[in-house]
Amino acid sequence: MAKGRPSTLFFCNECGYESSKWMGQCPACKAWNTFVEEPAGRTAQSGRSGSARMTAPEPTSVTDVSPESVKRCKTGMSELDRVLGGGIVPGSLVLVGGDPGIGKSTLLLQVCRNLSSDGHKVLYISGEESLSQIRMRSMRMGEFNDGLLLLCETNLETIIEVIKKHRPEAVVIDSIQTMFSDSVSSAPGSVSQVREATNMLLGMAKSMTVSVFIVGHVTKEGTVAGPRVLEHMVDTVLYFEGDRFLSYRIVRAVKNRFGSTNEVGVFEMKQEGLTEVANPSAYMLSGRPEDAPGSCVVCAMEGSRPMLAEVQALVTRTSFGIPRRQATGCDIGRTNLLMAVLEKRMHLPLGECDAYINIAGGMRMNEPAVDLAIVAAAISSYKDKVIPKDLVVFGEVGLAGEVRNVAFAENRANEAAKLGFSRIMMPRDCAASIRKIEGADIIAVSSLSDVIKVIS
Repeated sequence: MAKGRPSTLFFCNECGYESSKWMGQCPACKAWNTFVEEPAGRTAQSGRSGSARMTAPEPTSVTDVSPESVKRCKTGMSELDRVLGGGIVPGSLVLVGGDPGIGKSTLLLQVCRNLSSDGHKVLYISGEESLSQIRMRSMRMGEFNDGLLLLCETNLETIIEVIKKHRPEAVVIDSIQTMFSDSVSSAPGSVSQVREATNMLLGMAKSMTVSVFIVGHVTKEGTVAGPRVLEHMVDTVLYFEGDRFLSYRIVRAVKNRFGSTNEVGVFEMKQEGLTEVANPSAYMLSGRPEDAPGSCVVCAMEGSRPMLAEVQALVTRTSFGIPRRQATGCDIGRTNLLMAVLEKRMHLPLGECDAYINIAGGMRMNEPAVDLAIVAAAISSYKDKVIPKDLVVFGEVGLAGEVRNVAFAENRANEAAKLGFSRIMMPRDCAASIRKIEGADIIAVSSLSDVIKVIS
């Protein structure tokens, strides 16, 4: 007797690979322990007989395709427009991910308010809140007009019918994990449902030229829940970052077919919602202590934007046999490496000391240009020497104790000078390649011994 289609299938959470049996390692993406079991859904009969097949389309030369200038729609929030590449592209599908309570729904509701105030018809679809709950949340944000339509629904077939009837210009789906399609028999939030729901919304967005924002829950690893193929299907992936207990938030693009992935937007969470931070550097340096050893200002690049932040270090003699290393806002492995370089090259006995590194304000910076600030702050704390408050540093530190070149040195120096810092410490190669900065002295260093001379 011939075997029928299995009643359950196994899917890889990372790439969506389908298998009839469980496997420890996915043969497609090589990830371990990512297979989940789900009921086999009904598949559409897409095959055609040979006589009914259409003629294969002919490819077109790239030179024969005329470029079209797409008119983007402004969101009313310049920080978000920056991340999107200049505004919302009609017919685009944007995925917004972030931790619970970080402000995803608040941000999108504010975008809906701005779009409806500009005369655009917007549909906000929620599968997690009732209409009264959405209205209560909107009342603290300000005035809304009748251009914003609300719908509480989780059935995708019904949602698409409503969209076809009202023809909105923008649609928000909050969230994709609550949506389900009748064509898939598994539960909402499963791999099959999330993949099918995103595929249906993608087809609808392209065919009707409707801009769609979908909210995605994230896992404990910080990635969007569901198959990784979800991020490949959408046009843009935005991640909402920041500690929910701190006021600042960062929107970062990790994928963008219509703009750069090197842009970030900075927001501050207030009672009335999210407000834009026009000068993130001044915001991050507010509350900086005066004449405190172990405090150093660094200029890092967040996308194409230079941003100043305070690096704090506390180096103290350990009470245990093994010194403790802890880093908040930077990579702990990189911190351990820099402590080893200081001990080996500068002969500082840090093997007898605990070292705690913190990027003040909750900012996370992982670029190599922060190395020099971490080293300077650690030296300052160990020697109990105060770093001049008008000094900004940036540069990469190598294993031999050398200070290496970093990109965008002139942009960093101009940002520091604009905020009133009169001395800028940078790698010697960077200092030789930039023009003179008005109102600021350039301190060129080539090794950690030069850094110690400046601090001491």
